[in-house]
Parts: sequence; C-alpha cells; structure tokens
Amino acid sequence: MAKRRKTAIHRTPGLVGIDISVQDVTDGIEDKLLIIDSEYRVRFANLAMRYEFHEGAESPIGRRCYEVLHNRDKPCSSPLWECPLRKVLESGSLTRIVHPDLSIGADSTLDRNIKITMWPLKDSHGEMDAIVEVRRDVTAETEVEKEALKRHDNLDALSRISSAVSGLWDLDAILNVALDIVLQVFSSSIGGILLFDERVQKLCYKAHRGLSAEYVGEMCLTMGDGVAGRVAQTGEPVLLEDISKDPYATRPDLIKAEGLKAFVSVPLKAKERVVGVMNVASYSPGQFGSGDMYLLNSIGCQLGIAVEQAELYERLNAARERYQMLLRQAVTIQEQERRRVARELHDETSQDLTALALNLQAVSEMMEMGNVENVEIKATLKRAHTIAVHASAEVARLIRELRPTLLDTLGLAAAVHNLAETNLGSQGINVSTEFEGMDQRLPAETELALFRIAQEAISNIVRHSEARNASVRLECNDSECVLRVEDNGKGFDVSEITSIDAGGRGAGMFGMKERVTMVGGTCSCQSQPGQGARVIARVPITRSGADGEDKSTGSG
Repeated sequence: MAKRRKTAIHRTPGLVGIDISVQDVTDGIEDKLLIIDSEYRVRFANLAMRYEFHEGAESPIGRRCYEVLHNRDKPCSSPLWECPLRKVLESGSLTRIVHPDLSIGADSTLDRNIKITMWPLKDSHGEMDAIVEVRRDVTAETEVEKEALKRHDNLDALSRISSAVSGLWDLDAILNVALDIVLQVFSSSIGGILLFDERVQKLCYKAHRGLSAEYVGEMCLTMGDGVAGRVAQTGEPVLLEDISKDPYATRPDLIKAEGLKAFVSVPLKAKERVVGVMNVASYSPGQFGSGDMYLLNSIGCQLGIAVEQAELYERLNAARERYQMLLRQAVTIQEQERRRVARELHDETSQDLTALALNLQAVSEMMEMGNVENVEIKATLKRAHTIAVHASAEVARLIRELRPTLLDTLGLAAAVHNLAETNLGSQGINVSTEFEGMDQRLPAETELALFRIAQEAISNIVRHSEARNASVRLECNDSECVLRVEDNGKGFDVSEITSIDAGGRGAGMFGMKERVTMVGGTCSCQSQPGQGARVIARVPITRSGADGEDKSTGSG
C-alpha cells in the first residue's frame, strides 16, 4: 500500500495534460494536513504540518500519529478524547471534532482550540486505503462563538430581570425575584441588595441569600463605609478577587466568619441617583471576572429604575390612603354637620316658621271677625302668610335633603324612590324607578354613598338637562350594587368636564366619583350633545345570608 500511495501522493499525471504534485498543492494550504493509514502510521504531511516539528527532529513519516502529535504510546481514548480516526475506520464516513490543542508543539499557556476533520481515501476498488486528517486552528472562531453566547446569555439575563419585575409594584417582591435570577445567572448562592434608608441615612439589606442574620443585621453602612458604601458614594462598581483581604472592608471578622471570598458590588442607579447596592459573593477567590461585573452593573441600572418606580408607587399609595382617610373624615364631618343643621332647622326654624304662619292666619281671621275693612293690611297679611308657608315648606325640603329620614327608617330603595318622585315628578318630568335585589339592607356607608350619588344626579337633571323623561334603576346582587340614573335631555360633551372650573362646573361629577371611591366603587358619566346623559355607579358589597331571590321593593 505504501508504494502505491507514494506514487499517488507525489505525482498525479494525466489531469487535462497537467502533471500535478500533491505535495505542492497541499503545501500551499494553511491548514495542517496528514494522511494516516489504518495502523495509525503517518504516510504524508504537508508543509504546515511539518512546521510543527523542530528542526532536526525525526520525520513523522512512518511513525504512529499519536506518537508524533501527542507523545503517547497508544491512541487517544476516554476520559481525554476518543480518537476520531477510529470512528472513520468504523463508519467509513467523514467526521469532525473540536477540542483543545494538546499536541506536542502547542503552547500550554494558551487556551487554543483545533478542529479536526477526517475522511477516508479509497482505492479504485472502493476499499479504504488511508485517512486524511486536516487540523485547523479555530481558537478565534471559538472565542467569537463564546463571546456571542455570552452576550446572548447577558441579554437573556437582562430580559429575564425585565420580564420578572415589569408586572410587579411591591418593592420586596421586586428585590427578591431579581436577586434569585441574578444568583442563578452567576451560579452563586450568596448575595444581597441594600437600599438607602433616608430616615437613618444608611444602606441596609432588604433582600439577601446565603448570609447569616448577624451579618445582615450588622452590615447597615453609611455612605463611603465599606465596599458597598464606597460603591454607593462613587456610583462605580467594584470587583474583588478576595474581599477578606480588602483593607477597606467593614467588619472583617464577620466577612471571615461568613467565608466570603470573591465579591462583586454594583450600584443600583435611577437617573444617575444611587438608590442602593447589589452584592454577589462566592466562597472561592477569583470566581468572578470583569465581564461578570459589567453584566451585574447593567442589571443594577435596570433594577435601580424598578426600585425607584416601586418606591414612587408606594409613596403614591400612601398619599392616596392619606387622601382617602382625610376625605372620609371630611365626609363624616359634613354628614354630622348636615344632621346638626337639619336638627336645628327642625327644632327651631321650622317650628318658628310654622308658628309665624299660624299667627298670621290667626290675625287674618281676627280681622275678618272684627270687620276690619283695610284691604291693604289684609293683602299684606295674606302675602306674609303665603311667604311663611312657603318658607316652612322649603325648610322641610332642606331637612329632607340634609338628612332623609326615609333612608334611616325604610332603607335605600324607598329613599331613592321618594327622592326621584319629589324632585323630578314635581318638575313635570316623567320618572320611572326600579329596584332589584334590595331585600336586605346594605352597609350604612354604602347606602349613604349611593343615595348622595342619586341625589346629585337627579339634581343635575332638574337644573341642566331640560329632559322630559328620566329613569332610576338600582340593582344589587351578592357582589355589587349598580345605580343607573338616565335622562333624555340635551346632554353634554363629557370630555369638557375633566376638572372643576372656576365657576364650579364639574364639582358634582367630581363629588360623585369621590363618594363612590370611598366605598371601593367606580362612577362614570356617559353623554353626548343631544343624546341625554347616563350616570352609572358600581359599588362592591359583601352580604351574608342572601337567598338570591329577586325581589322588587319599588317601581314607578
């Protein structure tokens, strides 16, 4: 075989009249090329392959490939590498592998990779005669692949953090979810997030993993104190091969007790303002590199924005709760004042007006009995009596509006029905009322809120709508009550009433929304010019013992 192959290798005549030297062709190839027989002996090597051997070294031709390339006494096998030549011999097909360059001439200090491609050479009878081996340095390509994979992993980590915290508003949940993802990405079990507490002017742990309670409790740092304090003060990340050897570390005794070595600390930033610090640690020194620090720093910037948003959300919620509390107090005081005024009007003003009307009536009757003929005096007394009666009726109406006794005695349905009939029917507006699911009383606060909304909506119909027909419907089930007040009046552009103007326009709608918000509900107004208006208020309720039967308490 060697003699036949030698002729084939060195000279291949008859190709379109060109005499080709295989040696010349392969010597121009940058890849290293060998031809090896089935007994692992090298039969041919191109120039790039021969450069691997020192000058004066024994020629590789005729020697076994594993002796020449790896200085071994037998073919490569597990657990190192399975020799691909064996696979080609068994399968008769091309095979490729990529592995570290472990050949004799390779620099062991460099992390180089080679791709080995092997395929069979067959004779004119189709029998496998030898194996071609091409060795190519793919270190640069491997590094590019590693870098691309690393960038993909980094982007994936940022995406996972973003997806995890985007739907969260609770600060503790954001910190814990983000920390778990970070530790998973960095294959670490030790880490924590410190936030700046403005009340005590210190950085304190708000989320942590793998740290003792003593360490977490003691590591509340002032700006500039320790590694995390320096990071918070400068806004720059820090990478330490071994924090236990860092002269600036705070409480080295605690760090030693925890066994912390490799350490990365990055700021959590929101618009260049440092809101906290995130740390990741390891029990082994040198565990993290600059790439890890850059990735963690990017995550820190992303997380800093999420922390700021969560803090703003918490402050907004606190302000909303304070506003609701003050609103409840204001409404409570308002209702108390309504009751007081109604009581005084009933006990004093109403009685005084009634007495005045009776006295005027008595004087008129006495003048009639005494045959007093002064027409002017009689007319004056009659006008005074009429005014007194009208004033008494107005006071009675005010008392009902200030504190409707029907709401206390007969409930919401009766009070709303009376309100609609009294205010709309008296103005010549056709009104219908319908109530469903009102067989049980609602909480007093809910009844009062719905009554006041109905009162304001009906008042708006009387004052502004120019309607001929109106309807009031109140429907309750086990979960909510829905109040609808509609009219067929002139309507208006709802978009124009977004706030209370200087003339007070919009105050009624604003008041209705605030009322219903106090009991956890919503209120909306639907209207267009020329198409009437509809006010819808929804209030959640919790009622026990409801039998679910639909009972109507009133209809008009």
